[in-house]
Amino acid sequence: MLSIENLEKQLKSSKLESLYLLYGEELFLLESSLKKIKHLFGKTIQGINYIMMDETNCEELISNIETPSFGYDKKLIVARNTGLLKKDGKRKNSEISKLKEKINHYIVENIETLKTSVVLVFIEEEADSKQELYQTIDKLGIVCQFDYQKPIQIEKRIQTICKGYQVQIDDDTVKYFIECCGTSMQDLINEIRKLIEYVGKDGKIQKEDINQLSIKKLESVIFDLTDSLGKRDITKALDVLKNLIYRKEPLQRIFIMLYNHFKKLYLVKLSLKYNKDIVTSLNLKANQIFLVNKYKTQSNYFREKELRDILQNLINLDEQYKNGSIDLQIGLESILCKCCS
Repeated sequence: MLSIENLEKQLKSSKLESLYLLYGEELFLLESSLKKIKHLFGKTIQGINYIMMDETNCEELISNIETPSFGYDKKLIVARNTGLLKKDGKRKNSEISKLKEKINHYIVENIETLKTSVVLVFIEEEADSKQELYQTIDKLGIVCQFDYQKPIQIEKRIQTICKGYQVQIDDDTVKYFIECCGTSMQDLINEIRKLIEYVGKDGKIQKEDINQLSIKKLESVIFDLTDSLGKRDITKALDVLKNLIYRKEPLQRIFIMLYNHFKKLYLVKLSLKYNKDIVTSLNLKANQIFLVNKYKTQSNYFREKELRDILQNLINLDEQYKNGSIDLQIGLESILCKCCS
């Protein structure tokens, strides 16, 4: 299996293989690699030398491989979300299993022909590494899993983009940028391009620029709101809430995010108390581990009983709001005031 970075290097060197499996959650980087494969392949005409397949027609894969690409040396076949590489469920589908075996056997027996006539790319959300088809592709072609990037990988990518446009961004600022804008590569690319345009060539991106121009993720704003509550600054806390409402964030979503945030602070408090691993307790993904210190810092603003009371107040508000006895915004503002009293 190739890492994302090594696959990108290979594609950058214009080396194109005949067999790929690209799968995982980081769709932006996955789609970027697929675009590079298409670019390296060259001119495509759909239905002639470019075939797109999915679960509705995956049984036609072999016939599509064998059909000549009239007037072209090679054919590009992209088989997206066919389900052929998923883990078999408890109720094994015999037809799918037979098709998997058939395709696997065909690739093994005809790999030399494939190398001269086809570029076959499987795109999947998930893939079972124990499957024969997976292992065959890994042995005879390229397998790359697109996991969410870790913060240090994201930082490196953002700094590389800035460097390419001759724009400076220091380590602290790029960390702050990710804290504010999240870890989705698509969102980060959109936001960093905006900042690059703003500061211009030979400019330097500052935290003030991020605050002024970037769209903060709701998760980041909830951290800001909680910081204000921890410092007992009710005016600022209410301002943050009103700004969220002003930018059309649904009140129900704000409420749920706030509840989940305080639940995490409570779990952090218990983890520290009983010497448990915070990453495990919060079930954080690799791209979220950088948040641990922020959660720890914020949990120190509140006593354990305070966090239990806040959670109970939010639960009570949920019930009262649903039975129509209180307005959700008024209820939220009331709870924020209690936190600061």
